[in-house]
Amino acid sequence: MDTLTPSSRALHAPERFSRVRRAVPFLLAAGLVVMWSSGFVGAELGTGYAPATTLLAWRFLIVGGLLVAWCLCRGMRMGGRDLALHAGIGALAQAGYLYGVVAAAEAGVAAGTSALVAALQPVVAAALALPLLGERVRGRQILGLAVGLAGVGLVVGSDLLRPAAAPWWAYALPFGAMLSLVAATLVERRARPGGSLLEALAVQCGVSAVLFTALAGATGTLAPPADPGFWGAVAWVVVLSTLGGYGLYWANLARTSVARVSALLYLTPPTTLVWTWLMFGAPVSAGALAGMGVCVLAVWLVRSPAR
Repeated sequence: MDTLTPSSRALHAPERFSRVRRAVPFLLAAGLVVMWSSGFVGAELGTGYAPATTLLAWRFLIVGGLLVAWCLCRGMRMGGRDLALHAGIGALAQAGYLYGVVAAAEAGVAAGTSALVAALQPVVAAALALPLLGERVRGRQILGLAVGLAGVGLVVGSDLLRPAAAPWWAYALPFGAMLSLVAATLVERRARPGGSLLEALAVQCGVSAVLFTALAGATGTLAPPADPGFWGAVAWVVVLSTLGGYGLYWANLARTSVARVSALLYLTPPTTLVWTWLMFGAPVSAGALAGMGVCVLAVWLVRSPAR
């Protein structure tokens, strides 16, 4: 039986609301790490059935078509400037970043190695955020970024020491992808384009659909395979990596600084290892386990509030 009077329940309501509000940043951050990591796994899944351009073209034809249709039915309220900015951001953050990651997987670069290179993003983003955006980076955050880089190295060090399974030039692809994502992050933060999250994703995914469809058509790789595994991989990257990963990336960036959001990407290599262990049975070394702990420490250093 509820023994609380209406007045006492009213007193407890703000406390419950406060607890929910405190949990929202953690849930957004944790969701970003899990969903962003799923992209590296999806790249390995999809390129086992079709070329990178085929996977990317159908990924964005589906998600872009759904989002654009939804926004048109509800009425787009975005101006010309915002449309142009989101189109440019989409070309950098989705087309540029994802082509580098998926093409690297197609060339034989392991998911862990791609995640390692992508995890350099926090260092580059934080270094550029001060002169370009005027964001203050505290000494503790700089220490955390350095610790995180060491942790990422521990996580995927074993992969870097194995005999190279990909040509040397393939390792430049995830590096270019990382720089493309950094550029998109800084443009979004500096220009602050308007529109809702769904409208922004609709424009960005629509632009990516046009670019990847044109690229796949020009290379003769647009026709999808009939294998159900390919469509399973497409569903994976549409739901988890695009709607989940990119949606949560921009949602987190809207609430906090570039350094704090970028630091979460340090957790993607160890999380990717967990994904690959669960799905492919890939072994997790003692060094990787130690690196996971170091990455957690790094994110705590960067994201902990200033006194």
